[in-house]
Amino acid sequence: MSEHSIFDICVEPIELCKLLKIANMVGGGGEAKTMISEGNVLVNNEVVVQKRKKIRNGDIIEYNGKTIKIAYNPSKESAAFINTVVLASQKEQRKKRAKSKARALSSQTTTKPSLER
Repeated sequence: MSEHSIFDICVEPIELCKLLKIANMVGGGGEAKTMISEGNVLVNNEVVVQKRKKIRNGDIIEYNGKTIKIAYNPSKESAAFINTVVLASQKEQRKKRAKSKARALSSQTTTKPSLER
């Protein structure tokens, strides 16, 4: 087996697409999702096509000749960065849900045309 570097995370589990981006294995989130869906990423020596696969302590990720082993370590500086990214993502998801609810409510309250002259 090839040698791998250790990558610390402070949130467990973390989604595979986010991990690839944070670990600088890809250029961005869109690229991560594409590479995963095309079957180019291995998790524990198995091809994974699930973009949001939950990655945990001890998992080994392989992509494009680079291999990392995940370690849960909430005290590392890189782990703090990951926590910030994950929390920001969760906040963004809450905002999107709130907007969808607002749109759904506004589309249900359509006004009826007046028949008065």
